[in-house]
Amino acid sequence: MSSDQERADRILDEAIQASGARDPREFYRERLRELKQTDVTAYDRAVAHYRDVLVPGVARGDLEPLTAWTEYGRTLAELEAPGRTVVIDGTGRARPYEPPADRDALILHLPDEARHLARVVSLPPELTTAQRASYDWLAVGKQTQRE
Repeated sequence: MSSDQERADRILDEAIQASGARDPREFYRERLRELKQTDVTAYDRAVAHYRDVLVPGVARGDLEPLTAWTEYGRTLAELEAPGRTVVIDGTGRARPYEPPADRDALILHLPDEARHLARVVSLPPELTTAQRASYDWLAVGKQTQRE
């Protein structure tokens, strides 16, 4: 592991601990595995972004780590299905995503093609009832409310 990689990981770990945010790395690794199986060119672009933008930017301190990882999640989602990214606050109201997002926000990427479900970019530490309903409907495709 490179020293930049180790430094970037440490900086992200510290930011997660200080903020209580969720760690996005395992989730994004799974998305990368899926992307590698479905679109090798998009996968290569995602890996290049990670290697050339995310890790060095966080390691140098040029990028705020949680925002940089959210942007990486947006990159992955956009590579999977072009669209727009929205922030859903605790009341369920959506607005266009602009960094940095509130740590309690649900961030979803809404593909342009209606046949695709929303892609989760970032989850808050805990979903509110309104965020859970948005998540279930847009990202999971559930049309009935949880009890």
